[in-house]
Amino acid sequence: MVAKKSVLALGAQAKELMDSVKVALMSIEHKDKMEIAKSYIQSLFKTKGVVIQQDRIGLLNEFIESNSNIAAVRQIIDIQNMLMDKWKLKNRIEDIIAQQISIPNATVNKPYQARIDFQQLKLTDLSEFDVDGFSKSGLTYDKEKQTITGIPIQSGDVKIRLLFKVKGESENELLHEKVISLIINPDPKTLWKDIPSDESAVFWKKDDDYNFSQLGEKHIVVASKRGRSHKNIGSFRDDDFAFKYYKNTGWSIVAVADGAGSCTLSRQGSKIACHAVIDHFEQTEDLNLDKEFEHKIKEFIQTKDEAIWRESEVLSKHILYKATTFAHSKIREAAIKTYQDNPELFNNPKAKSPLDYFHSTLIFALYKRYELGYLILTFSVGDCPIAVMNKNQTEVSLLNWLDIGEFGGGTRFITQSEIFHSSEYPMASRFNFHLIPDFSYLFLMTDGIYDPKFVVEANLEKHEKWMDFLSDLSGNNEECVKVEFNPDNKEIEGQLLQWMNFWSPGNHDDRTLAVIF
Repeated sequence: MVAKKSVLALGAQAKELMDSVKVALMSIEHKDKMEIAKSYIQSLFKTKGVVIQQDRIGLLNEFIESNSNIAAVRQIIDIQNMLMDKWKLKNRIEDIIAQQISIPNATVNKPYQARIDFQQLKLTDLSEFDVDGFSKSGLTYDKEKQTITGIPIQSGDVKIRLLFKVKGESENELLHEKVISLIINPDPKTLWKDIPSDESAVFWKKDDDYNFSQLGEKHIVVASKRGRSHKNIGSFRDDDFAFKYYKNTGWSIVAVADGAGSCTLSRQGSKIACHAVIDHFEQTEDLNLDKEFEHKIKEFIQTKDEAIWRESEVLSKHILYKATTFAHSKIREAAIKTYQDNPELFNNPKAKSPLDYFHSTLIFALYKRYELGYLILTFSVGDCPIAVMNKNQTEVSLLNWLDIGEFGGGTRFITQSEIFHSSEYPMASRFNFHLIPDFSYLFLMTDGIYDPKFVVEANLEKHEKWMDFLSDLSGNNEECVKVEFNPDNKEIEGQLLQWMNFWSPGNHDDRTLAVIF
């Protein structure tokens, strides 16, 4: 019984304490309200020019302590705060509408993905939002992932609508609208024209050319395609190629040339250059290598004497040198004759002679199988690479150096007489003498292939870059076009020509590639 009374007593004490706290809090709250009201009324009177005399201080305090006046001040302040909140919301909405939001440009037919990052854009105070405006664009918006995805189907300026509400707005408020621009660029491939070259023009050649054949114990597939820059204005393909197997000697030759685009008759210069070296070895005894060369090679095979090997290399350079001078002279003869027959074609005041109109690079490779393997002889002038890959594809050897100027314009041509007596770039350095047990591929190409696929000369020395190139040819490319290097492949020429349609921004020159396999 005593314990029960004690519990009741404690309960009463606790209630009394709570009541005291409530009273105290109410007193504090009242004092706070009164202080706020006092401060507001004093500020109001001061603003209105009302001066309170010293003898009216008590009256002012009585006025301020009035519950109805305190409530009125509270109501006024609440209305002011409400107006301020409304203004802040209104101002925030306008800030969002005026905020600059950039979205990466898209391109027609190219997969697109972009995220509207609301946190990064400091739009985390949105209570509700949606994004639309993608009708007929090929794009869609994923609200959960906040991403725009798809493949654009038409170019233009897409006006995306961001519909939103800001936290603090009532549910009855309508969604606000912000317009965001998304630029969809046209597919650059569709901007290029394909104007046929003039078949009635002097030295007209086919816009595209290709061939496949057995070449000794190997096979060759080669294609030459007119570049987009030439198609766009209806000009001619300046690249050319030629090849031949000399059954009586066992030698094979492949030549590739790139006519200078700025020279109006270079298409004929490249054609003459390629066929001249073929004709030279057909018309002379040089592919018997005046027997002295063949004798030296056989002697080396028997003795492995390095001195004999060096003598063979010197002889090979003499043989190749005669082929290059023959090509130069053939182009010169054609230039002079063309000038006599069609002087109206020679109207460039910067040209020093008719030969300047025929400027062309030239690369060629001769190969023959011996007991020790394949002997490959090469020559090059210009910026077209020659490379050979060993049988198991573990090594690649670049068989020439490229005429590439430090600031561009460093290309040299077979039509320039100075290449035959240059001290800076000796003619002998343009020849190569290479022995390999066997090879999987021998490549000759113009810069229309080299520039987009290898970019810089240093990459031609990297095995991994050549493996990437092989992978590209095998179908690992954007267009998924595959060239099957199989002698039984009846479509190989067409496949290589189709592969050459690859897109590479800024690289629209003629493309020629010869692959011996």
